[in-house]
Amino acid sequence: MAAGAARLAAQSRGPGAMRPRVTPAVCLYSRVLIEIGQVDLPMVIGGLGFDGVDLSVEPGGHVPPEKAGNYLMPALEGFTGRGIDVPMISTALTSLEDKDAENVLGLAAYIKVPFFRPGHWKFTGSPAIEMQLGLVQRQIAGLAQLARATNMVMGIHNFADGAEGAAVADIARVIRPIDPHLVGYCFDAGYATAQGGPNGFAAALELALPRLKMVAVRDFKWDRETGGVPKMLPCPLGEGIVDWPKFFAALAKARFAGPVSLHIDYQPKSKTAAIRKDLAFLRQQIDAAYTIGK
Repeated sequence: MAAGAARLAAQSRGPGAMRPRVTPAVCLYSRVLIEIGQVDLPMVIGGLGFDGVDLSVEPGGHVPPEKAGNYLMPALEGFTGRGIDVPMISTALTSLEDKDAENVLGLAAYIKVPFFRPGHWKFTGSPAIEMQLGLVQRQIAGLAQLARATNMVMGIHNFADGAEGAAVADIARVIRPIDPHLVGYCFDAGYATAQGGPNGFAAALELALPRLKMVAVRDFKWDRETGGVPKMLPCPLGEGIVDWPKFFAALAKARFAGPVSLHIDYQPKSKTAAIRKDLAFLRQQIDAAYTIGK
């Protein structure tokens, strides 16, 4: 089934072609609405006013990877049939040894999903770090070859949990020799700000822009009431410390028109109201930046 899915993707392109864009496609990371079933999800996301969806094809997501053969195609067609783009899927894939890798990417590519976000690689900082880097690089290169075979592009997500390998600079040294048409970044402005502060955020963004494929958005404040190391406290977009006007101005200057995936990590009283508020904020930022950039 897996090999057949990859061949199918390469030989017979399906009906879900993306519409050309000059501004980013604003998407919802589907895991935000994990309580909504797969059948109803397209109607809900379309009703909220998103351009597309970042579909979770992860353990615990809307499409568990081991069930992709039965559920991924119907899930994707549920969106494309309603005119909702699926510019990216989020996965937990980190290696070709993941038994579901070929099946997931092959089926997604058949519906013409152009981008996928892999899982995370974490380095321990041990004396064997160079060996770990080599292994991660080989794993990413393997996924890149599968991406080439299925006409997809991988965007590696920077994150912030204190582990090496989380920052854009860590990712950069691993993917430098790999074809930039196949592998780049899913840049997370919130996590980049948490990693490096305002100056570090700007440096990370400058490093990522030439290979930017997708964007993940989240905001946060520092919780300094714990008495120890400050912790990220998720909050609605625009109420935290991320410099969104600067971020979207940089995207507009670079003429980035890829997917922007909204993540909501905080616990609102009304999830629907919170999603609508964050979506409105995103559209305001994009409209302002891309109008000025014209």
